[in-house]
Amino acid sequence: MKTRIVVTGTDTGIGKTIFSAALTDALDGCYWKPVQSGLDEETDSETVARLGQLSADRILPEAYRLATPASPHLSARIDGVTIAPEHLSPPAVDRPLVIEGAGGLLVPLTERMVFASVFARWQIPVVLCARTGLGTINHTLLSLEALRRRAIPVLGVAFIGDAQEDSEAVLSELGAVRRLGRLPRLDPLTPDRLRRAFAENFNIADFLEVPA
Repeated sequence: MKTRIVVTGTDTGIGKTIFSAALTDALDGCYWKPVQSGLDEETDSETVARLGQLSADRILPEAYRLATPASPHLSARIDGVTIAPEHLSPPAVDRPLVIEGAGGLLVPLTERMVFASVFARWQIPVVLCARTGLGTINHTLLSLEALRRRAIPVLGVAFIGDAQEDSEAVLSELGAVRRLGRLPRLDPLTPDRLRRAFAENFNIADFLEVPA
């Protein structure tokens, strides 16, 4: 079976879409965002296509496209859409597949289910994106607990932001998790700079291993 990876985060707005673009490009894979909330600005799929320089056939259509920019459960309610989590299944593709969640692990998909419950059903290895700034230790350790309590396989943590060696080292030790690397903030953020930064800071072989 081709490599499949779920990219999630400790919070919203930390850069996991940018990381997803770099990872999909590095894997020469396809990208899938199961649920997109908010359509007025560039969607996550469009961002990944632009930054990863991916052809249209490598961006798989979302299962749900919700107009309201909010948590999926609220966006669906406002838009008059019923999300059926049991029908969310990763598409079959002949390339590696990167799947990006929405916000953090415990973001409500519906009034009765969070994203982590879907990830638990899939049993696809997860990369947890974490910021390097203040508060990351608490948020990241809690996210790792949520993953392990549901027996979701964890590939490791990908840090995003300026270098904070102590925080990264402590998280790796206390969280008993592999530190995959750190993606620095890029200004300007261009496809070429993103590709180069990913290659310099991550080992693609780490994303091809199956967690024990």
